[in-house]
Formats: sequence, structure tokens, C-alpha cells
Amino acid sequence: MRKLTRSNEHFKKASTKLPLGVASNFRYWGDKETIYVDHGKGGRLWDIDGNEYIDYRLGYGPIILGYADDRVDEAAREGMKVGGVFALSTEREYEVASRISKMVPAAELVRFSNSGTEAVMAAMRVARAFTGKDGHVVMEGGYHGLSNLVMWAKEFDNWRPGRPEPPITAVGDGVPTVTKELFHLVPMNDANALEDLLRKKHNEIGAFLMEPIMGNCCAITADAQYMKDVREICDRYDVLLIIDEVKTGFRVAKGGVQELYGINADLCTFAKAVGNGYPLSVVAGREDVMRNIGDGVVHGGTFTAHSVSLAAAAKTLEILDETTALADIETYGRKLQAGISGILDERNIAHSFTGAPALMGLFFADRPPANYREWVHSDYEFYDTLAPALHDQGILVEPDSREPLFLCESHNMECLAETLDKFERAVDITLPKLEAKRTGTSL
Repeated sequence: MRKLTRSNEHFKKASTKLPLGVASNFRYWGDKETIYVDHGKGGRLWDIDGNEYIDYRLGYGPIILGYADDRVDEAAREGMKVGGVFALSTEREYEVASRISKMVPAAELVRFSNSGTEAVMAAMRVARAFTGKDGHVVMEGGYHGLSNLVMWAKEFDNWRPGRPEPPITAVGDGVPTVTKELFHLVPMNDANALEDLLRKKHNEIGAFLMEPIMGNCCAITADAQYMKDVREICDRYDVLLIIDEVKTGFRVAKGGVQELYGINADLCTFAKAVGNGYPLSVVAGREDVMRNIGDGVVHGGTFTAHSVSLAAAAKTLEILDETTALADIETYGRKLQAGISGILDERNIAHSFTGAPALMGLFFADRPPANYREWVHSDYEFYDTLAPALHDQGILVEPDSREPLFLCESHNMECLAETLDKFERAVDITLPKLEAKRTGTSL
């Protein structure tokens, strides 16, 4: 039986110096459930209690090749010899930017930042400067970092179709109320809702910020026709389309989600997988739009384009661009889906997948939700009960059912066989728990 004795002890100590005992709210899983990592290698990690996990969280997606990848880490060590950060540029910035432009046609010009949040902030500033319009639209359920401009949402838990729309409210305390006036929401896969909004307010709105595969809403996926409609509507109303590829970029395809849909964004953002875990983010886009940077728009940062992260990104992108890494991940993902389906079909458990094999959602229903509103009212009790059982078996998934599964190149056939064996055990542990809960009996 998995034990978290040392993690629990460390949590008590860490809580005296760190709010919630962690460095990010999302790493807190509960006073008795929060895990502290000892190390990771390949597709696995070990916590400080010695528990070993096959990891399908992968830091919410940065690990595309595997933890402590020897090729990338060697490149990073060479990057250390450059000297770190100078508040001056190096030649490697051009090298990495050129690789990104080669892989992503929409990325005609590139600027670097440190995090996804920063990249999105920069993209939105550029969009406001180019269009002269301060407002923006975000897709319901989308996650675009933690800046004030995107920390707004609608609460659909008590809402039902036909009722008045719930109000837009801040996601947490401390968000300036003045930013609410710039923020607008539309549901995914409803082009009419977007057009209705822009018909009324296109003079105020300069950008539509969206994820075609929703990285923080279980990889709910946009329809191909919806994406074509969105591109046309944005063009018609002079609104820039910002595709946030912080999670999908260099993961679901070499050219990211834009390649999958055959759609070019006006601006796009990347972060997670670009350096296999080394901190680097990217804002990129059309040359005429991006040239506003330095010609009115201020963008920068002391640690931007750090020599270690750039070296890691150069090697990571080289591997993704020039080897079969992404194809191998896709093959693994399809085999994993087939194996999971076999286990669930044998037990007559309805299920469906969303997203792409490298970034997949698992729903326990015949048809997955088409948007965030449908997800809120879907039944995720099975997942919520299954996740801790998987943890006890040594399979690490996010306990929050909104998070998809992430795959990396280091997930091999040994991982696959072990995952499916443990997934089956976890399902057989989950079923009687749910039955006991429904009947009010004890196990």
C-alpha cells in the first residue's frame, strides 16, 4: 500500500514557510495527499517516500521527451558555459526563432519570454496596439495563465440551458475589477455566439484568445468547421485571432494545433514543451503585427532568452522536428487508448476520448462534452474515484478531472503494459466503491 509518511511530514514543515506548503496553488492536493518529488527520469518519477509512478501529468505538459533527457540536459550544460543572462542578446536567439518559424508557418516573427502567462500578456498587448481596441474575447473554460486580464469566468454549476446567463466573476481575490470591462466570454463550438458578440462590440474588441484543444478542461476539442468559421469571423470584424498553444505547441504536432486544423493564427503563444521543462515561452505571429514590438509596444525581461533555456530549446526542437519522437508518442497514445477501451468495454463502462494522443482527455460517457458548460454538468464521479486508486497503483494522473493525460517520448512498451495492468486493477477497485456509495453500504 502506498504511503506518504515523509510527504505528510514535509507538508507540515513546508506550511510554516510556504502558503499551502507549495510554490503553486495547483500542487496542493490536500493536507494528507500532497506529494513532494524526489526525482524523475524518463516517463517516471519518485516521491520522497520512495513511491514510483508512471507519470501522465508531466508537469502539466512541459516534459515532451522525458524527465532528465540526456540529450537536452547535455545541451543545457553547454548553455551554462555561455554565462547565463547578460541583458544582451546571443546568436542562439535567432537559431531558435528560425526553427520555430520553420515548424509553425504563422510564427513569422518571434519574441521570447519565461512563462506561458508572460507570453499571453505580451500577445494581448501587441493585439491591443495593432487594433487600437482594448477588449478581448476568451472561450469559456479556457486557461490562459494568471494575469489579471484573463482571471474572469462564469460559474455554470447551478445554471441550466434556458436560464439567464450567470454573471462574469473574478477567479479568486485581488483581481482588479476595472479589468472586467475588457473581458468577454463565448462557448466553444458556437460560432454564432462569437459572431453575435462581435457584431455588437467589434469596435471595442481587438482579440479572440482561445485554445482549440482546452488544456485545462480535459482536452475538450474544437470542431474543424468551428475553427474555419472563427478564422473567417475574426477577419471580417478586424479582430486578431490569438491561438494559445502553451500546452499544445510542439506536442500535438510539429506545427502545433494550428497544423492539425490547417489554421494560421495572427498571434500565437508557446511555452510548455518548447524546452522539455526548461523555462522558456514564446509569443509569435504575423510580421506586420509583431513589428509593433519595439515600435510602440514595450516587451522585455531580465531573464528572457536565458542561455540555458535557449540551449535546451534548440535541442528539444531539433529532436521534435528531425526525428520520429512525436510520431512515436502518437503511436503510444493510440495503443494506450485502445488498451483502456478494452478494459472499460469488458465492464460495459461508457467512455470517450478527446484531444490528441499526446494530450488526451478521458470521459466516462459515450460522447464527450462539446464545451465547458457541458463539462460542468457531465458526470465525473467515476474519474474522481478512479484517480486516487491509480495513484495507489503507481500511475500518476491529475486528481482534478479537468486535466488531460500527457504523454512523452520516454513512455515505452514496458510503461504501456504496466499502465494497462494497473489501470485495470484501479477500475476494479473503483467499481465497488461507487456501488457502495450509491447504495449507502460499506465495503
